[in-house]
Amino acid sequence: MSVRKRAWTTSAGEEREAYVVQYSIPELDKRGKRKRVIKTFDRKKDAEAFHAQVRVDLGKGTHVPASKSPTVAEAGRNWIDACADLERTTRDGYEQHLRDHINPYLGGLKLSALTVATVRDWQDKLRKGAPAPGRSEASVRSADMVKRVTGSLGSLLADAQERGHVGQNVVRSLKANRKRGKERRAERRAKGKLKLGVDIPTPLEVEALLRAADARWRPFLLVAIRCGLRASELRGLRWQDVDLKKGELRVHQRADAYNEIGRPKSESGDRTIPIPPTTLRVLKEWKLKCPRDSNEAQHFVFPNGLGKVEFHANIITRGLIPTMIAAGITAPATDKTGKPTRDEGGNPVLTAKYTGLHALRHFFASWCINRKVDGGLELPLKIVSERLGHSNIAITADRYGHLFPRADDSAELAAAEGKFG
Repeated sequence: MSVRKRAWTTSAGEEREAYVVQYSIPELDKRGKRKRVIKTFDRKKDAEAFHAQVRVDLGKGTHVPASKSPTVAEAGRNWIDACADLERTTRDGYEQHLRDHINPYLGGLKLSALTVATVRDWQDKLRKGAPAPGRSEASVRSADMVKRVTGSLGSLLADAQERGHVGQNVVRSLKANRKRGKERRAERRAKGKLKLGVDIPTPLEVEALLRAADARWRPFLLVAIRCGLRASELRGLRWQDVDLKKGELRVHQRADAYNEIGRPKSESGDRTIPIPPTTLRVLKEWKLKCPRDSNEAQHFVFPNGLGKVEFHANIITRGLIPTMIAAGITAPATDKTGKPTRDEGGNPVLTAKYTGLHALRHFFASWCINRKVDGGLELPLKIVSERLGHSNIAITADRYGHLFPRADDSAELAAAEGKFG
């Protein structure tokens, strides 16, 4: 196995040179001898990097020659087929990553040709909005989108590695996947923490929202705010999982984006949550007039007018946003450039300040965490994590840890110091 420089003259009289890596693989040719593989590179450092990697892969018995390596697009189809048992929405997300972000740039490349440098160059093009080969334009991808599609590429390569189609998963070699210490802390600082009045509705805003809610949406909003269910869990909630005598509900299933019923997001998602008195009273009244489909096996708590699972988009556009606007919880609407939009009279156009149901779940978390003197429940971290249905307590701590009462509160310190002064 070696790296050598080759120079030659073309039929047109042009001087050319390249760096050649030549090696043998265990597979035998027709004469019973080990097959020889020759690969050329324009740059010496690329040839040397390939040479070093092939040596390692041959030693491990994981090397796949280019002739037997499928393209990224072909490996992507195998990966999507292997995701058949996943939720439909998850599978659709992977297909969208493959179709819009991976295949246009990398689809024609052999897996064996993928390097860390290739993947880094692809990430840079996504961030900058550089168009893929053969296309004239492309949009800039956010840092979060680049991170997610890179994760999808890593899963694709892991599947191909298990099939013996590629020797290594280059995504796992990216420096971004090895962030430690200061880099991770800097990334968290850049992302920012959830802020009251920005990401989390204030108590006054929540009160205004509930006052403005009509009879159709008040029960839904109360359960979202006081029980902290995810949107999918609210849409899949059944009356048989609500115990009006004990004053508690059990999250046992959820509805996905296609209104298909399935298990909760994680094992911890299957949980029991107490229902506060006011919310319980409103639910009892709502049950008497809640629509029900006579042909539906499940009696949903918050169905559409026909008693079937309500679409998430309808809840947002017909329930949450109109109620927010009616309550005066608004913010100036902006265009794609971030500039405020105005109507024909030149007046600022207002839209709902919080346009997603997850803001209400954030409020529930902050309500559970806040001190009793501030109107909260002051629950321990473990209890908060259980009520939110997080798969582990670390998720709750990372997301909401900064909201917990400070142990070094100045007033409490002064009082404690006085006892020993």
